[in-house]
Amino acid sequence: MIRLPLSLAALCLTVSAFAAEPFDDKFRQLDELLPTPSTIRTASGAPGHAYWQQRADYTIRATLDEANRAISASGSITYHNNSPDTLNYLWLQLDQNLFTPGSDNRTSATVPSREAWSKGRSAEDGMRFDAMRSILESRTFDGGFKIASVKADGQPLKFVINKTMMRIDLPRGLKPGAKYVFSIDWNYKINDAKVLGGRAGYERFDDADKNDLFEIAQWFPRLAAYYDVYGWQHKQFLGNGEFTLEFGDYDISLTVPADHIVASTGELQNPDSVLTAAQRDRLRQARTATKPVIIVTQAEAELAEKSRSSTSKTWHFKAKNVRDFAWASSRKFIWDAQGYKKDGTDTMAMSFYPKEGNPLWEKYSTQAIVHTIEQYNKYSLDYPYPTAISVNGPVGGMEYPMISFNGPRPIKDKKTGEITYSKQSKYGLIGVIIHEVGHNYFPMIVNSDERQWTWMDEGLNSFVQYLAEQAWEENYPQSRGEPRAIVDYMRSKNQVPIMTNSESLLQFGANAYAKPTTALIVLRETVLGRELFDFAFREYSQRWKFKRPTPSDFFRTMEDASGTDLDWFWRGWFYTTDAVDVSVDGISEYGVSSKNPEIEKAWRKAQKDAEPVSLTNQRNKGMARRVEAHPELKDFYNENGDFTVTNKDRNKYNETIETLEPWEKALLAQGKHLYLVDFSNIGGLVTPLVLEIELKGGKKYIERIPAEVWRYSSKKITKLIVTDEPMVSLVQDPYWETADTDVSNNAWPRKITPSRVELFKTERGANDLMKDFRTPLKSKDAKDKEAKQEKKAE
Repeated sequence: MIRLPLSLAALCLTVSAFAAEPFDDKFRQLDELLPTPSTIRTASGAPGHAYWQQRADYTIRATLDEANRAISASGSITYHNNSPDTLNYLWLQLDQNLFTPGSDNRTSATVPSREAWSKGRSAEDGMRFDAMRSILESRTFDGGFKIASVKADGQPLKFVINKTMMRIDLPRGLKPGAKYVFSIDWNYKINDAKVLGGRAGYERFDDADKNDLFEIAQWFPRLAAYYDVYGWQHKQFLGNGEFTLEFGDYDISLTVPADHIVASTGELQNPDSVLTAAQRDRLRQARTATKPVIIVTQAEAELAEKSRSSTSKTWHFKAKNVRDFAWASSRKFIWDAQGYKKDGTDTMAMSFYPKEGNPLWEKYSTQAIVHTIEQYNKYSLDYPYPTAISVNGPVGGMEYPMISFNGPRPIKDKKTGEITYSKQSKYGLIGVIIHEVGHNYFPMIVNSDERQWTWMDEGLNSFVQYLAEQAWEENYPQSRGEPRAIVDYMRSKNQVPIMTNSESLLQFGANAYAKPTTALIVLRETVLGRELFDFAFREYSQRWKFKRPTPSDFFRTMEDASGTDLDWFWRGWFYTTDAVDVSVDGISEYGVSSKNPEIEKAWRKAQKDAEPVSLTNQRNKGMARRVEAHPELKDFYNENGDFTVTNKDRNKYNETIETLEPWEKALLAQGKHLYLVDFSNIGGLVTPLVLEIELKGGKKYIERIPAEVWRYSSKKITKLIVTDEPMVSLVQDPYWETADTDVSNNAWPRKITPSRVELFKTERGANDLMKDFRTPLKSKDAKDKEAKQEKKAE
């Protein structure tokens, strides 16, 4: 430790301002990246007084052809032009055209490189049967919409199909404030979701009762979004970038086999026509029940599985102010429900699942729906719709207004035949239901442009999902959320920024789901604190419910409502691939000189005594010395050393003390310990410093320093730490809350990193030193193959 005058210690506060490297301003504003505010989207992030959005209302009559696994339908669409622009044509999405053999999704698909295959991916592991089957069947499946007619006022309208988009040319311009009514007739074949994939489709139960379960979505031509930022959002549907849609009212009639049960967006209008008296009574009981009530029992579903009705029933649903409509149909469905009513929410949580879903689904599905609504209401907005549904079928997890398709099921033990579920299946089901039902909030209500920005729905939703899972039970097994879980991805070289178009993302799940989730957790827990963050996030949800926000609206609202400049945070986490990696490079200890010679010379003597004895002096110890043999050679300087306090020292001290003010004397007497701590920002992403400081007496405490500590130098800084007693250790980010990618450099003094090494036994020959000489040289590929064979043999 060095003793220094107090005035010099004060100068250490500005050390970071004098960086030798070129200045990289991580705190520069986002003005050059964000669009200019306007009366439509304000600088505060709120919708302006001139905000507008389009609307589309649908009336559709559809029939499910179970035998041929097809849909035929006709519908009337009323399009409301609320924009200030005259529109000469309308664009509609034909998402089923993803399944045409020549679609961009099929023809632009790639496979691993030849290099990857040569390393054994093909030769050793082979191509999976299901992957090959999917490729082959996608070439022959006659999917996609067959548009039979497009008319207005009984007259044909000209239309042009461009892959997954359709343009309808209007006979005259649609003026601002006007509406246009037209009709479409269409049909399409439903894809086998287990073979061809997709976000909807059918599942065949070949091993059991030879029944199908249908999950139907993207099943009608839907108006593309037209809005102030992009105009028409008519990017082709390639499979990843999801759906950008307008709100509207739906009047839907679905004709299905008479023994089917239908789950759907909206409210059932004709329960007397499609449900038994007992089922209707159970449904009434469920509305006020405190736990799920079975509406269609497993026994009823199993009885229906054995039937094949030759007649049909029409289920009539209506939905108000939704941006899409989906449904599911099967005679295999068990159905349970529970009402939930609180504040602005009055809804029925309902689950539909085949017997193959039990006992897992009956126990957890509807409970998870109710829990989701409770938690999401707390952090965003009151759930406004009359139903919230979870359906078990072939689609692993997909969301639509009021209804979601979710996958996990129990499995049958191959030896005992017992039906059971694993821990992974249990929490997989709870997690996917929370996530997919949560999508009702983002983007079904807070209606972001999914085709453009996946993170705005998946990332925000995954964040609230994390909060909801935390409220489910203590130590809920997390897959995403905790900052430590994103570290491997943040280290990866194969990244693109979060602010990348949906179809250009690499490592889709990590980029669009996990990293935004982690970013918001860091923002909530470390940067803003829960109170400021939660207020701002709820303000964003309230401002933009039933409207279409963009990234800038989210960024600006979070800053506006929290009262915090967060441009550095958005820039680093969302616009770059920088990572957090802060290194504690070193610590220098200083003490404030008391000026008292009795104290200061004793301190310097203690420092001298603490120095190691040199090797020469150790070996010379006990040797004969002349002054010991001739004491007359000793004088004043032998009796008094460098650390002897003299009267001259005392007089100088007394003269100095007389000139000091009382507060200055008190400051000298405090005996503070000063430490200059050097930090390096290796990862490039500026972050708050979270310092755990341990003192000699055993006390530990946390000192939090905002990210603005890096504003004068984003690469290296020196921070002054003042303590009451000597510091023995310092750890940056002790709780792993900032997603620091290398914690080995976070402590001073450095800590040994514990790990384990695996010892394993192999069959080896004698210690033959001539083996390499006699064995022909092998190629790297041959050595790799031999190593794999040895590992398999073990």
